[in-house]
Amino acid sequence: MRTPRFWNARWDLRSLALAPLGWLYGFATKRRLKGGQPERLPVPVISVGNLNAGGTGKTPTVIALVQILRDMGHVPHVVSRGYGGTAVGPLRVDPARHSAALVGDEPLLIAAFAETWVSKDRAAGGRAAAEAGASVIVLDDAHQNPGLTKDLSLVCVKAETGFGNGRCIPAGPLREPVTAGLARADALISIGSPPAQEHFTPDLPAGLTRINAELKPLYTGMNWRGQSYIAFAGIAHPQAFFTSLRALGAKLIRAEALGDHEPLSAALLSRLENEALLNGAQLVTTEKDAARLPPAFRGKVITLPVRLEFEDQAALQKLLPKP
Repeated sequence: MRTPRFWNARWDLRSLALAPLGWLYGFATKRRLKGGQPERLPVPVISVGNLNAGGTGKTPTVIALVQILRDMGHVPHVVSRGYGGTAVGPLRVDPARHSAALVGDEPLLIAAFAETWVSKDRAAGGRAAAEAGASVIVLDDAHQNPGLTKDLSLVCVKAETGFGNGRCIPAGPLREPVTAGLARADALISIGSPPAQEHFTPDLPAGLTRINAELKPLYTGMNWRGQSYIAFAGIAHPQAFFTSLRALGAKLIRAEALGDHEPLSAALLSRLENEALLNGAQLVTTEKDAARLPPAFRGKVITLPVRLEFEDQAALQKLLPKP
């Protein structure tokens, strides 16, 4: 899906007209969260989620988090529902054997950094991870999932857009009201540039820790300056990817914005490849999109890797369970 522009406009007539449906959506989330008793696992469970629909930086946060946990001496495993994949699970992700069509693109990317499980039933996935030797489990996109007791809940948000117009889907970007969602959180991971962080000033409940972070290109030694590229991205905010490339000096012949998780068809990729050949350009995409590339194109497309850097990593580490 593409994010509607009125989700960031509080007084847009479309948003106001859809507000009753948004209230019902938020009520349904509240009711689901109250249903049943969450299961307690024998190892700590950390949830990385969001209040907004779409991308808020959860995947980079999960990757950064498992690296920190490993440095602390933990054996972290990640459990994801595998959005976009058909696997029900619990299934341990093997990038050498599994495709994005089976397990989803995000689990494939995360599996390069930690043992990763796909499971539509989060409790079953958590049990499988614990039995396989995890000392801590990181739940990807589970803030609104009541299946497991969470020892630490992190909510990610883009500082540039914040919580939009403050309304729930379809009137706004939220899965649940901000007050209710933050009441269950231990920390807010605010992701964005320093200027965006300065302008994002939400009212936070007492005791909630705010930790600022920024996505930055990973230095690989590649010189992007002056080269021509055909860039494409099927993420929640593709323009951020294109901006990063231009900031590195890349000359973009085309910047093709796709829908979030949009399938990369042979027809689309062939069109982009032909345009690249005509212009002497190189195809480039995000790491997440690269996980969905058909085998025939994997050697033809390069990626711009990015990593999340915390402004105060020590503040985050204080919240994490000791090994």
